[in-house]
Amino acid sequence: MRVNRLTADLSGYPDLVVIMLGMRVRRPKGMLRLLGVGPKLYRSHHDRPDGLLLHEDIVWSMFPPHWGARQYWRDLESLERWTRSEPHRIWWQEFLRDSGGTGFWHEAYFARGGIDSVYDDMAPHGLARFAPTVPARGRLFSTRGRVRGTTSEFEPVIAESAYYEAGNGRSPDNMNPAAPQQHAHIPGALTCCESALADPGANDRRPVPDQ
Repeated sequence: MRVNRLTADLSGYPDLVVIMLGMRVRRPKGMLRLLGVGPKLYRSHHDRPDGLLLHEDIVWSMFPPHWGARQYWRDLESLERWTRSEPHRIWWQEFLRDSGGTGFWHEAYFARGGIDSVYDDMAPHGLARFAPTVPARGRLFSTRGRVRGTTSEFEPVIAESAYYEAGNGRSPDNMNPAAPQQHAHIPGALTCCESALADPGANDRRPVPDQ
């Protein structure tokens, strides 16, 4: 019998965002963080936040433990609003103070064009396994800055100026990023990276955007 081939009609979702994410255990204590924080974060999708069209749990690997999800959002604004709300906001603030022996990453794909990525305390994964990475500073500090080159209307979880000490690239005493946030640069696809690669200090001289 002939195969019944179908495709998704996305005409009703012009601003669709598909995001994949994961938390990976790097050290033994990271298992406690994964078991303690991960389920709370993933359960939050059951409340059906506005704009979340679909959530799918994913186990990227069993060893090392690496759990995550794939989500479909109506638009970037909905995704931003949810990340600024609890429990995500509190979890993200705690993670940026201390990753607890874990690493976190996300990659997002936009129907209107653009690919986003960020890797926090992560070994090369996904796009970063073939594309060079650059520090997620300046315009690259936030998803909207990396993809749209603009600032968000929502208050950031933490401002870049609070995350890094001005001028020297070190973190404040109450923050402990074992490795800087990294962003995969894809020539021609993420044009906001071009000046950063040509002049590594360029991002630090730009006005600091909201996250």
